[in-house]
Amino acid sequence: MIKKKFLFFFSLFLLKLLSLTEVCGQEVIELHQNQILNNFGNKMLLFTDTSGNIKIETVVRSQNFHKIDSKVPNLGITNLTYWLKFKVKNNTNDKHLVIQIPLPTLDFVDFYQIDRNNRVKYSEFIGDGRPYYNRKFDNPFSTFRFDINTGDTTTLFLRIKGNEQLQVPTTLCQSKLIIGKNADAFLVFGIFSGIFIVMFTYNLFLYLSTKDKTYLYYIINLLFVGLLQANFQGFPFKYLWPDNVWISTYAVYILTPLAALTGLEFMKNFLHTKEILPVTHKYSRLFYILYVFALLQLLIGHLNASYQLLQVAAMAVAIFMLITSIRIYRKGYTPAKYFLIAWSIFLLGLCIFVLKDYNVLPYNTITYSMMPFGSALEVVLLSFALADKINTFKKEKEESQEEALRVSLENEKLILEQNIELEKKVNERTLELQQSNETLEHTLKDLKEAQSQLVDQEKMAGLGQLTAGIAHEINNPINFVTSNIKPLELDILDLDTVINMYEKLDPAEDISEQLLKIESFKKQIDIHFVRDEIKSLLLGISDGAKRTAEIIRSLKNFSRLDENDTKPVDLNEGLASTLILVKNTFPDNLKVIKDFGNIPNVECLPGKINQVFMNLITNAIHAIKSKELQEKEEKLTLKTWQENGFVKISIKDTGTGMPEAVKQKIFEPFFTTKDVGEGTGLGLSIVFRIIENHQGSIDVFTKVNEGTEFIINLPINTK
Repeated sequence: MIKKKFLFFFSLFLLKLLSLTEVCGQEVIELHQNQILNNFGNKMLLFTDTSGNIKIETVVRSQNFHKIDSKVPNLGITNLTYWLKFKVKNNTNDKHLVIQIPLPTLDFVDFYQIDRNNRVKYSEFIGDGRPYYNRKFDNPFSTFRFDINTGDTTTLFLRIKGNEQLQVPTTLCQSKLIIGKNADAFLVFGIFSGIFIVMFTYNLFLYLSTKDKTYLYYIINLLFVGLLQANFQGFPFKYLWPDNVWISTYAVYILTPLAALTGLEFMKNFLHTKEILPVTHKYSRLFYILYVFALLQLLIGHLNASYQLLQVAAMAVAIFMLITSIRIYRKGYTPAKYFLIAWSIFLLGLCIFVLKDYNVLPYNTITYSMMPFGSALEVVLLSFALADKINTFKKEKEESQEEALRVSLENEKLILEQNIELEKKVNERTLELQQSNETLEHTLKDLKEAQSQLVDQEKMAGLGQLTAGIAHEINNPINFVTSNIKPLELDILDLDTVINMYEKLDPAEDISEQLLKIESFKKQIDIHFVRDEIKSLLLGISDGAKRTAEIIRSLKNFSRLDENDTKPVDLNEGLASTLILVKNTFPDNLKVIKDFGNIPNVECLPGKINQVFMNLITNAIHAIKSKELQEKEEKLTLKTWQENGFVKISIKDTGTGMPEAVKQKIFEPFFTTKDVGEGTGLGLSIVFRIIENHQGSIDVFTKVNEGTEFIINLPINTK
């Protein structure tokens, strides 16, 4: 019995000894009542996971941890995964403790609490690479609560992964104290936001009042700078896109170039670099190339390289803007002084912020807040500078008014001196102008009469062509009807003879002999042929009548030249009617292709539009006939379709085409390529005016020896 008790206590002693040995292998972080511990990275161990796939069970047993020298572990810009191991002893009377990493830009932060048997007791996974509302604490920092009894020691692991600057500031305290600690950070951000909102609103009002583009550039820059600084604090993820992991991950890559480039454009506009330093202004565009290259790195998945390029570009832009403002100030441009002071303050804050990323300066609340502090102060100073610009405008305006008054007085004196001389010259000129005016009126009257005669000549030429076409088209079916009448009359007489023979049958005589005589006569006249011929002749007469009626309908549709009111018109019908009336002018080798689409009626003057069709089709036929080398089959293509509120009509031929020099002049009055006596040169000019009066347009596509296409564009409704 004594031996068993001895063995039991000896086992407990060994376990306690092993526990103390484990604790002694790594410094334990002891937390006392109401104490807040910050930045104890030098009491942690670090393990680098190059594959990014090692599980917590493997990490717990790993012997590859090494000690960290700095209080704030700085892991650089890398895509590797890091594990931090540390031990915490609870010397408070509260078993609920909190570990917090007050750096909102970490993509993935995994927390593990390990029990004495090296098994996971508790785990939680957050970071801005995961939806915001997965967190148990409603704040933008990585915050984990774990339980540990008073006097106990526990082992904790943090798995860190991200594509930006990886620093791990840490805070350890009781759960009830974390809200008060975070309130300070929220207060700083609230002040920062308030300054930006006030300055944004103020300068927006100035822009709306002055319409000066400088204020517009500035408020756009304010927007992007404010969002970028807020993003570094993690608040947009909390308030703007809590469930959008994509924006949370890539916000810094998007907002950084937008903030830098809008700031660059504001500086160029505010300091007038284009006028004062034109060469520098020109080379400032190179920064766009640098940011585009950074964006390309982002698009191909090289986030680390993209972030490093963004940092380099931001520093380069900042230095460029500083040097440019110094040079412009030295040239005597006073507003550059305000910009130089404001930008120097921001640049100082930016340098402090960047230097803490490289462990040149310690990581603390001051160094972390220097960039937003510098931005806020820069915003205020630049707003003062822009407000001062109003005073500059006012002063310049007063000076301009004084100069204008002086010039006005001098001009008034000069005008008084010149009035006497002018009056004399005016009287002389008036007499000359009266004589010239009489001459011009006479010339204008002659021109109007000549123009009227030419237009009448063009109308008469079109009317003559139309009359010839109608006569030819009607003559054909009428001749066909006339030529059928005589054969039809003879056939009817033969039938009438047969009928009379039947009527004269005498029942008193031999019926059979009489019927044989009738049958003999029917064979003689070929009664079956007569019947078929009558049907054929009647059908021909009917076709001729229909053809004549069709021509009359086409003529009726076409001849609405004097109508002055617009009405809905079927343009397909107008094209078809025009084709019928000019058909007699077609050469034998011409093939007409009609591709009429399903188009709505168009509000127009139908007679005028038909006149357009007549002129264009006639010109197309003339171009085909004028072609020296005729193809076996020449084509005239008519096509209609509807597009974007317009009905389009294409009239395309395979004629001679036109060189570019001729194409540029075809719509000019009196310009013609036809021989003397064949045209007045007014046809296409009238076409152009008619289409223009219908609020339409006409396009011309042509190539020498290949043909020409006119495309008419008419709005469906001109009201």
